[in-house]
Amino acid sequence: MEAPYPRLISVEPIAPHSLKPHFADGVEGPVDLSADLWGELFEPLKDPKFFALVRLDPDGAPAWPHGLDLAPDALYEDLISVAKR
Repeated sequence: MEAPYPRLISVEPIAPHSLKPHFADGVEGPVDLSADLWGELFEPLKDPKFFALVRLDPDGAPAWPHGLDLAPDALYEDLISVAKR
């Protein structure tokens, strides 16, 4: 089954706690995660050097070495909602 959102083709860390995802349909832009870095799994991401280790996992989700991954559809929705403002 195809995902209900375009495929995430790359992600890059920007600023200390923001990502710039790039989707196959051309949607891209900054997503600030600083307000979401609470809880045990997110605690390591408070370190900008660890945050910068983000990569796409085999399923196409932004992921870090300790096993945390983010839902690409949530990032896409964040970007689309900003564009609609």
